[in-house]
Amino acid sequence: MATEKITFAGHDGTQLAARLDLPEGRPLSTALFAHCFTCSKDIAAARRISGRLAAMGIAVLRFDFTGLGHSQGEFANTSFTSNVDDLRAAARYLETRALPPAMLIGHSLGGAAVLRAAGAMHSVKAVVTIGAPFDPGHVTHNFGDALDEIREKGQAEVNLGGRPVTIGRAFVEDVAAENLTPAIRDLKRALLVMHAPLDAIVGIDNATRIFLAARHPKSFVTLDDADHLISRAADAEYAAGVIAAWATRYLDLAPPAPPPGAPEGIVRVSEADPNGFLQDVNSGPDHHVLADEPEAYGGTNRGMSPYGFLSAGLGACTSMTIRMYARRKKWPLETVCVDVSHNKVHAQDAANGARAGLDTFNREIRLGGPLDEAQRQRLLEIADRCPVHRTLTRSSVVTTRLVD
Repeated sequence: MATEKITFAGHDGTQLAARLDLPEGRPLSTALFAHCFTCSKDIAAARRISGRLAAMGIAVLRFDFTGLGHSQGEFANTSFTSNVDDLRAAARYLETRALPPAMLIGHSLGGAAVLRAAGAMHSVKAVVTIGAPFDPGHVTHNFGDALDEIREKGQAEVNLGGRPVTIGRAFVEDVAAENLTPAIRDLKRALLVMHAPLDAIVGIDNATRIFLAARHPKSFVTLDDADHLISRAADAEYAAGVIAAWATRYLDLAPPAPPPGAPEGIVRVSEADPNGFLQDVNSGPDHHVLADEPEAYGGTNRGMSPYGFLSAGLGACTSMTIRMYARRKKWPLETVCVDVSHNKVHAQDAANGARAGLDTFNREIRLGGPLDEAQRQRLLEIADRCPVHRTLTRSSVVTTRLVD
């Protein structure tokens, strides 16, 4: 995944800091991500979700609202309305890049902002909220005794998540007056509501009210025991996977033509976690899996190892080849099961470098159905004719080059 650091003019002309996460190759679509209240574009959930969508071919712009993160301006002078205007400014920037946003994703108060902003963005076809409040004024519950000082003095310092943040009177008055019901009812876009039942910051009832106020098409997905910030990698991974799968229903994700010499397209492997070994493996726009190393070798064990994929290819090809032959012969084959083991450990080989000697794949095949012994022996012979078997048992050539 390539990431561009960019800036663009926000609602009042101040420069907002942003990152544009780009897929390898031409983007199939574009999403705009709005972060949670007083957070930033670099919060773990935003990074992980953006990275996963980029691996799926979707470009994602995530930015810091005015006065937050690396963006210019004074947060004390902002409001919910200014956040919405910042979102619209971000959409206009994407249009100048010929990447108009087709999907809006909002986390917490950012979710309320994308619900408000979507109606004016003609390119948007889908909206996703994560832990969003139905009533934006809900955030003032976190201000405690500072509310009186804000009303009297115009602003006050509030401790949010262990850090001081200056909140202005305009913000409090703006969120208190906001009513999202008409915007949700008249959204006219596909809506995905995601929320954790145990969210201690924004209760699950907010998701229920958003869902009930919306018209179809709409979907509701629980995030189980995730926290409000989606701080665990597994929860962010799950949210990103659901968003990516759901979006295929509503976004035009037609892939570009495959390059010459690759009639079945290409398999693209992109690093998902630079601190570990997790990899996004994509075969065209429809198929996505994870590759990883076991925890014992520094991975997170969230996907098969590279050697595991190699064994899987042999096993799948063997089973398919046997099925094709039996079907053509009209033999009574009911089930096929192939167990494959490999005599090497990828992490060890990667650490020690290439080792001499032949690789050994042990393959055990189980055939179900009233087959006679001659048929069973013939299917065993056919197993050795599967294309992957032939590839593994004869010399192969791998050509490699660096590309910009």
